[in-house]
Formats: sequence, C-alpha cells, structure tokens
Amino acid sequence: MAQARVRLPPAGPTPATAFLSGSNPRPAHLPFSSKRAPASLSAVAATNAPIVVVGSANADIYVEVDRLPLVGETVAARAGRSLAGGKGANQAACGGRLALGPTYLVARVGDDANGRLLEGALADAGGVRTDRVARAPDAPSGHAVVMLMPDGQNSIIIVGGANMEGWAAGIGAEDLELIQKAGVLLLQREIPDWVNVQAAQAAKSAGVPVIMDAGGMDAPVPGELLRLVDIFSPNETELARLTGLPTESFEQINQAAGQCHKMGVKEVLVKLGSQGSALFVEGEEPIRQPIIPATEVIDTTGAGDTFTSAFAVALVEGKPKKECMRFAAAAASLCVRVKGAIPSMPDRKSVMKLLESVQVE
Repeated sequence: MAQARVRLPPAGPTPATAFLSGSNPRPAHLPFSSKRAPASLSAVAATNAPIVVVGSANADIYVEVDRLPLVGETVAARAGRSLAGGKGANQAACGGRLALGPTYLVARVGDDANGRLLEGALADAGGVRTDRVARAPDAPSGHAVVMLMPDGQNSIIIVGGANMEGWAAGIGAEDLELIQKAGVLLLQREIPDWVNVQAAQAAKSAGVPVIMDAGGMDAPVPGELLRLVDIFSPNETELARLTGLPTESFEQINQAAGQCHKMGVKEVLVKLGSQGSALFVEGEEPIRQPIIPATEVIDTTGAGDTFTSAFAVALVEGKPKKECMRFAAAAASLCVRVKGAIPSMPDRKSVMKLLESVQVE
C-alpha cells in the first residue's frame, strides 16, 4: 500500500504499509554497514549541511490542572487545548528556527485530523522541510495527554499510533540518502528501536554524527543501538533507569555516565533540570553548564528537546562543545517561558540576544 507523501514533488513516494499495533517487524536486512567513516564528531566543520531528525510527531492534548488526580478520582481542568508536539517534531521545529541550513523531519502521521494538525503546525513553525513526513493511512496519528501543573512541570501519557505502527517498510531509500548527507542525525525513542538502528547505520556509513535523546519508551536501549550513537542525551531519571545506578549527586551522575561509556557511548550529554547540564566525554573531565534562568517558567514541555536540538545546531556550525552547551541552555531558557512544545521553540535572533545579555563565564 502506498503512503501519501506530504508536500512531495510528484515523483517517487516511498511505499509502506502500516502494521498491527504491538507488532514490530524488521526488514530482512538493513542496507548499511555499521562500520563508520573516520569520526567527524570531535571537530564538525562549520557547514550548512542539513539537520535530519528521524522521530515522532504527536498531537498533544494539554490539560491544565492544579494537581494530578488520585486513583479513582476525577479532577476538573482549568483549561485544555490541542497542540502539535512529539519529540521528533519538537526537535525539528527547534532546528528549523535555529539552524543556518535546512532541517528535515522524517516521520509518520495518520491520515486524520491530528495528522493535518501536525502537518500545518510544522509548516507554520518555519524552517522545517516536511516533504519527508509520510501518512500511514491504516494507523491513527500519535497523540499524548499532557497534564500541566501551575509550576510549569508536567506529566505525559503517550499513544504511539503511526509513530510506532507506520514503519513496516522501514525508512525509504530517499530518506536514507538524505541522512547520509546530513550534518547531524537526531533520534529519540518514540519510534521503534529498529527504525532508529536503520537510521543510525545509514549515518555511520557516511561518518555523520548521531545524537540520540533518551526520552520515549520506558524500556532498555538495545546495545546494538547504543553502539551506533555518538552522543547519548538522557536526563538524570532516564540515566538512572538505563544504568540501574543512582543519580542524586553529581558524582553519582558521573559514575552512571561512565557506565554508558562501558556500553559503547563515547559522549553522554545529561540534562539536569534546574542544575543545568553536563557533558561526559570518555577519558576527559566533564563539561558543566549552569542554566540560564528564565524570567518565568510557564511550561517545561519541550525544553529537553529544545536543548538537544540547539546543541546539535551549534555542533553542525563547528562550535566548541562548551559553546554548544551554552547555546542550548539559552534556547531552553526561552522555551520554558511559553506554553506548548512547538509554539515555545525560540528563533535564532532571540537566542543570540539572550546570550549577549548573559555575562560570559
């Protein structure tokens, strides 16, 4: 069954057929070897090469509550609305607004109202190429329920939909070729792990750095996938779950990052909420970045995706890692000041203005 491409040129849509919920078939073989070209991660040349995001797109149903309901309890929301989100779409929207070159999103949406909401929001976000977003006609669009508390913190429940069910044919040849020409590949875990492996193998075969956000499914990360990742980016909770180690102090976080190194990941970029962030490079001293305080925290949804995407943007431009982290911190600071994930993504001018106003350490 052919998938309808969103805003595609007339020729060559990628065939795919949605598969049943809960199934996770793999292609008979993956077309790329995991043997990589010489590493370019340590000094990515300043370039306008595209940022490619392979990941999820969700319709986020926001409900603003004073507290979470107890078991068996019903509480009234102060407000509610539907907005575009999903970790892949969030990262692409952020890259589209910040990057000097193009940003592509490779994703799957349903042929439904939520799919059209997502397509429109991505088109309106500015800078995101949506012609690699495909419709999976037999699967609904992914969606999420976001319970937003007065202090800006949130709890989220995700329904995978097309994000999980729309990849039966794998990533198409055109998209794999695009990944090989990227300046960086961004992944998350709201799509099947085997799809991430396929994308990462394509990147590795061309020496393209792979950054994977740990957010998404609550399951161990396959070793096959971790070994293909150049920079793994969890928050402290995800890091603890992955390694089975405590992450309540910086020393514990350092030890947990070391465990990731043993799993095959050379660099671990940990998001620490109000404590900022830290980059652990195997064999080197950690690089720490404090937060750039927000004037007001309205909504933290999408802040982690903003941070990871902004870091990738700076990396593609050849900035040193410390500067990449500072750029990302500024973007995240602006993100939490606005409700909604994609609507809150800052533009490049705003980030640069904030950085200019902050005293250089």
